[in-house]
Amino acid sequence: MRASLIQIAVDEDESVESRRRRVASLVRDQAGADLVVLPELWTTGAFAFEEFGNEAEPLEGPTYEVMTKAASDAGVWLHAGSVPERAPDGTLYNTSLFFSPSGDLAATYRKIHRFGFDKGEAVLMGRGEDLVTVRLPETTVGVATCYDLRFPELFRGLVDAGAETLVIPAGWPERRRAHWTLLARARAVENQAFVLACGTAGTHARVPQAGHSIVVDPWGEVLAEAGAGEEILTVEFDPGKVAVTRELFPALKDRVL
Repeated sequence: MRASLIQIAVDEDESVESRRRRVASLVRDQAGADLVVLPELWTTGAFAFEEFGNEAEPLEGPTYEVMTKAASDAGVWLHAGSVPERAPDGTLYNTSLFFSPSGDLAATYRKIHRFGFDKGEAVLMGRGEDLVTVRLPETTVGVATCYDLRFPELFRGLVDAGAETLVIPAGWPERRRAHWTLLARARAVENQAFVLACGTAGTHARVPQAGHSIVVDPWGEVLAEAGAGEEILTVEFDPGKVAVTRELFPALKDRVL
């Protein structure tokens, strides 16, 4: 299976509309991949809290329209990162969009763990409630977003739902990059699953981003890792390794809690 993680640089001098068009072109360039992954809130920047309300869109809004066509044109499964969604009742959510190779919306995921403690996303956005998995021909994907990475019980729930590959778009800050790498490897090892974690690059809202998108196998080995700038990280991996790992070292069968 071939996956491409597009580590987008969010530049405040680039309009959201221009970035949508540019990223759609990058997705189309990945024709031949099985899965393409974009970062969290790449349209606005994950720390541009003051823009969430201004740039919020309905589920089938401008980003949906551009990404559904890009997925179809490239013929790839596309995790299109997340957007600030405005629900019909006015509530904002950090919502991921997952498209099939035909451009159909295969799944959405509203971020469950909102970052910011008593400010930012934590107070501006509603909390999602549902765990989400997507069945691809090669593997079952479990979906999470950024701050979710710090909550292992969410990933246990995804594994119980059949997940073998964990896809995590993020807007992770540079000052906590060590946590990003550590937690991605931990989630892979403890769940005996592949982890594909795609972050943003650049600086937005005065917060330097970590970049360093990463792909980890079920033994915790890093298969590929990006640098700090905008980059497309492409890796080939064998989803069958999940079943082999879980059979050779059946730790999940010993769970008590």
